[in-house]
Amino acid sequence: MSERSERVVSDEALRGAPSWTPNPTELSDLELLLSGAYAPLGGFLGRDDLRAVATTARLGDGRHWPLPVKLEVPAGMLDGIDVADRPPLLLTDPEGAPVARLDVTEVWPSREGWVGVAGPVTRTGDGGRAPFARLRVPTERVRGLITAPRVLGFFADRPLHRPQLAQLNHAARQLNAQLVILVPVGAPGPDGLTAEALVRCVLAARDRMSDPIIVAVPLVDRGNEITDALVRAKVAAAYGVTHLLGTPGAMTGAGPRVLIPRELVYDSRDGQWRDRDEVPERFERIALTDEEIAGLLDDGLPLPEWHTPPAVARELSRSRPPRRQRGLVLFFTGFSGSGKSTVARGVADALLETGERSLTMLDGDVVRRELSAGLGFSKADRDLNIRRIGWVAAEVARHGGLAVACPIAPYASARATVRRMAVAAGADFVLVYVATPLEVCEQRDRKGLYARARAGQLTGMTGIDDPYEVPADAELTLDTSDGTIEDAVGEVLAYLADEGWINPR
Repeated sequence: MSERSERVVSDEALRGAPSWTPNPTELSDLELLLSGAYAPLGGFLGRDDLRAVATTARLGDGRHWPLPVKLEVPAGMLDGIDVADRPPLLLTDPEGAPVARLDVTEVWPSREGWVGVAGPVTRTGDGGRAPFARLRVPTERVRGLITAPRVLGFFADRPLHRPQLAQLNHAARQLNAQLVILVPVGAPGPDGLTAEALVRCVLAARDRMSDPIIVAVPLVDRGNEITDALVRAKVAAAYGVTHLLGTPGAMTGAGPRVLIPRELVYDSRDGQWRDRDEVPERFERIALTDEEIAGLLDDGLPLPEWHTPPAVARELSRSRPPRRQRGLVLFFTGFSGSGKSTVARGVADALLETGERSLTMLDGDVVRRELSAGLGFSKADRDLNIRRIGWVAAEVARHGGLAVACPIAPYASARATVRRMAVAAGADFVLVYVATPLEVCEQRDRKGLYARARAGQLTGMTGIDDPYEVPADAELTLDTSDGTIEDAVGEVLAYLADEGWINPR
């Protein structure tokens, strides 16, 4: 599937068509297909093209393509259709608003319970809206704004400070090139910076560049450095980029030529950024690292003007306030009877006494009664329960609150989902593993659950007939079998104070 189609389908046919909301990665691919950023692709790939891409990084017709652009729908959704008629499938955003029509040309078994679907896509309806929609422009519109034979592209996946701006401007001058800044908005940026905040930071630096074209691109990294680099090169080329300012080791395949930026330092003699070998050591200042920038913001300290333009610094300070003002999800996990709820309640009570943080308590039993009534204890239901807790906690933290949650949360994947939700909300996440041994928890057995499980009267009991996946990513580990609850509460409060989320005790 390589060329886009504009086949006319009546409104009546679309109203009767099946509809499906793709997952976030598929929605990202859909937007890139519709904008022309995935040229020459015009739709989701068929089985033969997917096999060819997986084995040769080429489409079936031999053209280079690095990524399997695929769509899956539940098995049975398209039963009875005749692909010879290219029936329409309506693709919607998470709110159910139509985004595009897919003319189905191929359906095949994919994985258990799912089928793959291929066909060209055409934008329809008014779904898929997002902040800064005016920057999510089709490739042909961007190409229409280009007036220079050379175009320097740059993926601004983090805010632009003075060193990056100096590198961009120098490269653009050397090439005599027009500048196109591509801002990835398919996922949160570095250090929990939301996509919207990243765009605001880039726009705040606009007047520091020479008439740049700024485009928001819904790219999602796939976790493979080579694939991600090749996809970025393809996308940049679709927007008319001829030269890409990259990093050492960057790859483009048949895309734009990659330029490696010069290493610049700040020359304190006249406030300019120059090649390091041009500045005597006693006058040079090295660019701040990401960790140093994050540390200043976490502590509420100003970013130095020699390094960061004031407008960019203001946006970063708004988007990443000091930790004492930033939202936080404090997530306790451990066996039933481990003491996690007691410790969590003690921490919450201590913070309520000081009044320094707006706090919401999401206790496992209360959540089961109020938020997840009707769910059982299968893995699917447990995961759904944790997702619900994570969504509420992230919304609390999005607005600067501190959410304390203390479910058992036995599965690592579900805990990772909650962490991602918090980060996507621009908040922080702290996982506290209450590692009280199972035998101690059984001895306590305040609710009699372990005794019932051992007697065969209760199934799905974590630690008995259902696994608990020990966290490998906990920020803090406690064991309430040693010491008092007050000791454990004090340890959590001390950690929060040391890291800057609350005032020192």
